[in-house]
Amino acid sequence: MIKVSESNLHKIRRGVFWPSFLVVGGAALLGIFNNKMLTDVAMNSFLGSLRGLGWLYQIISIVALILVTIITFSKLGNIRFGGEDAKPKYPFITWFAMALTGGIATGVVTYGVNEPIIYFGNIYGEMAQTGVEPGTPMAIIYALARCFYNWTFIPYAMYSLCGLIVAYMYFNKKKPLSVTATLIPLFGEKVTEGIWANIIDTLALLAIALGLASSLGAGLALVGSGIEAAYGIPQGIMVWLVLAIITTATFTLSSIMGIDKGIKWLSDLNSKVFYILLIFLFFVGPTLYILRMSTAGMAYWLQNFWVWGLDPIDIGGEALVMWWTLYDWAIWIAYAPLMGLFLAIISYGRTIRQFMVINWILPSVFSIIWFSVWGATALQWQQAGTLDLVTTITTSGAVAGLWAFLGNLPMGAVIIPIVMLTLILSFSTAADSMTRTIASLCTLNIKHDEEPPKWQKLLWGLSIGIIAFVMVAYAGGAQGVDGVKYLAAAGGSLVLFVFVLQVISAIKMFFFDKIER
Repeated sequence: MIKVSESNLHKIRRGVFWPSFLVVGGAALLGIFNNKMLTDVAMNSFLGSLRGLGWLYQIISIVALILVTIITFSKLGNIRFGGEDAKPKYPFITWFAMALTGGIATGVVTYGVNEPIIYFGNIYGEMAQTGVEPGTPMAIIYALARCFYNWTFIPYAMYSLCGLIVAYMYFNKKKPLSVTATLIPLFGEKVTEGIWANIIDTLALLAIALGLASSLGAGLALVGSGIEAAYGIPQGIMVWLVLAIITTATFTLSSIMGIDKGIKWLSDLNSKVFYILLIFLFFVGPTLYILRMSTAGMAYWLQNFWVWGLDPIDIGGEALVMWWTLYDWAIWIAYAPLMGLFLAIISYGRTIRQFMVINWILPSVFSIIWFSVWGATALQWQQAGTLDLVTTITTSGAVAGLWAFLGNLPMGAVIIPIVMLTLILSFSTAADSMTRTIASLCTLNIKHDEEPPKWQKLLWGLSIGIIAFVMVAYAGGAQGVDGVKYLAAAGGSLVLFVFVLQVISAIKMFFFDKIER
């Protein structure tokens, strides 16, 4: 059982806890009193980082993918976390549910319909430099292919690589459970002490805390727009407040209950809802069309993989590469170090190959299936004139197509509240795992089988929920959400350098240093 260590209850890592808490609280206050300044600062940092570092994002993401592939399918894949006699705690199905839903948040639900339609319709100029004519059959194939690229093997390689390094260093090398410990192969034990350890772990914590706040804020606005579209209840402070309370209470209480009683249960429920939605839509949608278009999309994706993978912006243009692919990479990298801590904690007793199957291969395959089913159905309806989602998104915003799409489904009145519940569950599952990880990072000498102090999990959960609500309700609605979203992405550019060091550290650890089995 995961246990609470009473000896750790008052041992705060002050060098991580206080800077992180002050910055997160300061962002919320700045959002309340001067939201335009928050948005402008965050936006300029975001644009500057992606325009200046797009080449590095692309190169390091490809290197991470190649590295993960080699490690998975070589003899290194046989290494077991904790040694040859270590026994895994969770069965495969439960382990996969926690790994999948712990990192997916609301992304695939939100963009499974909207992103392919945006590409297809060239709504924000994404297709301008692609050579593909918007609104054509080829645009359908391109839209699915680009979604496959953005949501599958590369981003999950980032998560998996970070988790692999943490797990190997902690379980096999017997090093501390922290982000900085992953850099020991490069800098020695001294990197886990003093100011650099605090700076690195604080950056990782801030990136994911602000990322979760922006995800929750966007989720509140999205569910609120669904309630307005489906039931005619106007969005406003009371709607957002109720949604914020429900969501924050769900993930905070789940986190306080711990992995075995909270996170495991919530992950299991969330994954089952995902599976039911996929199966339902596959059979009620244009099944043959889904199969054909997704197959063609995979062909186009693989054909263009290296061109897309090494495009710093100049080939596909800013509207496509910077605002979609590079922005996605910034968010995934911002999440990766702390997500890696969570993935490591639940992977004791597993081999590296098993770890990669659960955290890299299967989530990527799931995303391919999800975008195939949801995206191809939406594209077929658009092409056939059944539903004009391009106009809906053009007039109502980038995520508006989801509710129009659901309303056109058989039993749409039943499906819409289920998807709303799924959005809440999706965010809650990701947030409870990360709230626990944030609290662990702020606690001295904590072990993988110990729960961090409940008061810390409560504090961080409430902080994230309050920021999200304040941004939506009092700091300019969508503009407020954008402020924290850009701040999170800008934070990802700082974590990028930590991630680059982690990749180099993994190369040294597995190919030059002595292997610990």
